[in-house]
Amino acid sequence: MITEIVEFRIKPGTQDQFVAGVAASRPIFKRSPGFIGLELHHTVEDPAVFVLLIEWESVAHHMEMFQKSPEYVEWRANVGEFFADKPRLQHTDTKLSY
Repeated sequence: MITEIVEFRIKPGTQDQFVAGVAASRPIFKRSPGFIGLELHHTVEDPAVFVLLIEWESVAHHMEMFQKSPEYVEWRANVGEFFADKPRLQHTDTKLSY
């Protein structure tokens, strides 16, 4: 299992709309091959920063299949207007989970 970790800096005053956009995207992710689950976290220290954790079966499911799909276009339409900066993306390979 791979976890996509994305840090978003959101435009001031749009936090609620961003969360609503992520929530509205649930069906988009659920129909995407290789999607396992998603969590959205809001940082306490900086209210403009959100961290999205998406579990995929593989990096290819995210980078090759999802990012080149119509679902990705829908996802970005739901949330892209709220970005203050380019999102920071990385993938991790889960080694331990409790």
